[in-house]
Amino acid sequence: MQEAFLRVHAREAHLAGFSGHGIGVAVLDTGIFPHVDLKNRLAVFQNMLGSRRYPFDDCGHGTHVAGIIGGDGRQSGGYYRGIAPGCHLAGIKVLDNSGDGNADDMIAGLQWIQEHYRRYNIRIVNISAGAQKKSMCTEASEMIRKVEALWDEGLVIVAAAGNDGPGEGTVTAPGVSRKIITVGCPDGPLPATVPGKVREHHSGRGPTAECIMKPEVVAPGTVISCRVCPRPGTPSYISKSGTSMAAPIVSGAIALLLEKEPELTNVQIKLRLRESCIKKEAYPGWGMLHIGRLLALE
Repeated sequence: MQEAFLRVHAREAHLAGFSGHGIGVAVLDTGIFPHVDLKNRLAVFQNMLGSRRYPFDDCGHGTHVAGIIGGDGRQSGGYYRGIAPGCHLAGIKVLDNSGDGNADDMIAGLQWIQEHYRRYNIRIVNISAGAQKKSMCTEASEMIRKVEALWDEGLVIVAAAGNDGPGEGTVTAPGVSRKIITVGCPDGPLPATVPGKVREHHSGRGPTAECIMKPEVVAPGTVISCRVCPRPGTPSYISKSGTSMAAPIVSGAIALLLEKEPELTNVQIKLRLRESCIKKEAYPGWGMLHIGRLLALE
């Protein structure tokens, strides 16, 4: 198991037999490439940007995120398996080949989830994307309202805090929502892997325009995960950095928790996170994710 996952005590959950089996996680991102580690994990793929319906990822960001959540590690003999290698994934392509997107496509993806989450037992929605536009970073924005509508239906929404910190008010939308779980990372400055460019970053921080503390939880921000492999012989894995990589660690951890205690509500899960995180002065919010404590394994 790689260092990033050891830091959040994922080994304890895996040794106890938890894998996220039966739990669906929607990944709103650049798509999902049919990587060997993901072929048996992808339950459905939906492309909000065009007519191409079979699974693909013309950027690589979404595939990396999906591998962190639920890759089974087959290509690496299990070493690079995801946090919840037994969960199933719903790939929703809302970002283009440079990792950019717009509110309309994100809202369309959220609407698709609202209409289909029962069919695929989607319990968790991972959003490793965000917008800094001021009009979108308020609770009145249509995207925030749509995200919160899904939360109100009982889904757990996990969003990245963005990489525009460390100043105040730098959390991106939809991570500014007071209801959902927003994830930052304690590592910085790091070379954040934003699709198409690499730059030094710090995790986004609150408070939001509505004076809400963000992020709630942090997780490691540098992870090795699945890579788009268009040609035989190309590397199967790649390291990427940023809060986009921290958020799916938390989504995977919640899938493990829901496998163990499927009756938990999203509000109860948020409280469990608060009670189980490791608090240090360097960590914003409730502190660092601790999966062993989240699942009450220690």
